Amino acid sequence: MRELPSGPALLEIAREVLLAELLPHLPEDKVLAARMVANAMGIAAREAAQDAGWIAEARARMSALTGDAADPLRAFAAAIRAGAFDPGAPRHAEAAALLRDITRARCAVSAPRALDGG
Repeated sequence: MRELPSGPALLEIAREVLLAELLPHLPEDKVLAARMVANAMGIAAREAAQDAGWIAEARARMSALTGDAADPLRAFAAAIRAGAFDPGAPRHAEAAALLRDITRARCAVSAPRALDGG
């Protein structure tokens, strides 16, 4: 059992302190760097809080699409390059749904506002 606050919560607290309390007192030439640090902290907090199970699920779905359990990511990429999932292909919808789910999971970490239209 981990103590509270959790790692993601600590990162978010530190990010809020940086933005609200420290950033206003920094020289102008340090503001961009501080905002970049704050953005990195936000990404790290969201990544740490995200359930990593989606990665295993995505790999399993790739394996089911390609028949390659050893290296499903490489096999999936090769199948896409070969046109195996192009529109009209038998498993196009399944592959497109997988790519959409992967993109949403990654955006939830790196650009969550992109998911809500913001």
